[in-house]
Amino acid sequence: MQSEKPNHTKPLVSLENVKKSHLSQNQYTISLLNDALQIGMLTDKEVYNIQNQLMLILKDLIGRYTQGESSSVSSDTAESIFASILYAIDAYTFQFDDPKKAITYLKTVKVRRVYEKGLGLVRQCFKETEQLYKEINNNKLDVAVEAYNVSIEESVPVFLRKYDIIFDAHNTMASIDYPLAVDDMSIQGVFYLKQYLTRLKMETELCHLFNQEDLQKILINYGKICRFDYRIELFNIFRLTFNNAVFSILSGGNANQLIISANQYKQLYLLFTETNDSQIHSIIHKAIDQLDYDLNINEPKMKNYLKHCGADLIQTIINAVNHDKLQTLIIMEKELKPKSIVTTFKASDRMSDNHFRLLIEKVMGYDKITDKVETIRKNFHSLYDYIDMLNADCLLAIEYEALFSTFGDIELAILAKKVFYEELRNETVDLSSALVKEKEVEMEWQIQFIKFITNMDTERKITIEKYIYDIDYEEINFY
Repeated sequence: MQSEKPNHTKPLVSLENVKKSHLSQNQYTISLLNDALQIGMLTDKEVYNIQNQLMLILKDLIGRYTQGESSSVSSDTAESIFASILYAIDAYTFQFDDPKKAITYLKTVKVRRVYEKGLGLVRQCFKETEQLYKEINNNKLDVAVEAYNVSIEESVPVFLRKYDIIFDAHNTMASIDYPLAVDDMSIQGVFYLKQYLTRLKMETELCHLFNQEDLQKILINYGKICRFDYRIELFNIFRLTFNNAVFSILSGGNANQLIISANQYKQLYLLFTETNDSQIHSIIHKAIDQLDYDLNINEPKMKNYLKHCGADLIQTIINAVNHDKLQTLIIMEKELKPKSIVTTFKASDRMSDNHFRLLIEKVMGYDKITDKVETIRKNFHSLYDYIDMLNADCLLAIEYEALFSTFGDIELAILAKKVFYEELRNETVDLSSALVKEKEVEMEWQIQFIKFITNMDTERKITIEKYIYDIDYEEINFY
């Protein structure tokens, strides 16, 4: 922050305009000082004094950081420690509803005292975040959505284990992939994680109000509609649940009903295509009020969260109607296909890491292609292991054809669903098309697989294409 000399020009900020909402939340105290300097609530000398006090705190923490062995650190480390100091001070100054009171407090109280009070708030927030996590972990949904499970079981624990309140408080410290229905990523550190877990807890609690078998069907049907493996995609489970509950109410079903029949879909299609934007606003808000009543939702934060999601849903419906995409928004019940497909890939037959390594070494030790292929076919049964084996590059380019030649049409179709995953999300795949042959891939086995598939006769390609669409992703496990 640069100190400014007094001048006679009109200040950019007036006393009346110093509002909390106008200040940067991630640099709140710095924003306060800048505005206070402009409006004359602080003089250059007072700002300079506050800066000096901040530097003294920084000097002390650098000493602690180096355990007294040095009084200097790299510029990046110093900047990070200073940001951590400001994070704690921001935590306290942000407590004041009126920013002008926060400015007055900074003028009259030692900065170290403000910092210590802020540290207390950060520590309290961390304890509350730990408790929130325990509640969520004990009540998490039983779903096969990887991002949801990894975020709860791995990412959040990493944050809680590594979070450094003193030297790195501003750092969010974790890669949390699972998206919320409503998120605010402008917040940092433990305050962000607390907000994230608070909202995730609300989302999880609402999802638990519904039949869990119906919730699972929604996920499976969503994957079928979008032509992807719902288990590995990034999407919000709560949004699907909330949306379908609203759609159920609008089509004559119960608030706790998630499954939308073909007849209900027809009703909803007519409803949304024959009403204007204003009417859509009205009917969605009424449906959310009905949802609150029927599910006995009285907690203000949850009610507000649903209203916020309702506003997003209104715009999504309008966009879907305008682009004829309602079929991707309203998750309709799909007919279950008979489990008639039998494959030699068995998910339950995955081998240990040690056994896998020994077999890879054995395969790579052979000179003859027939010995390599025979060993693979005899010992590898899990699709997990086959994918890992292919990614291990234990075969030469000319040897892949010999291996792929031993696979049946179903096994080849399963591998094709992995290789052409992105293409299958958007359109059908024609194994005879030039686009398939020209597809760019990274792994050698994928290059050889595309070469093998494109060199097949047309009749067999058509058979494999049929299996590609007959096999659903939830029937197979790549990893």
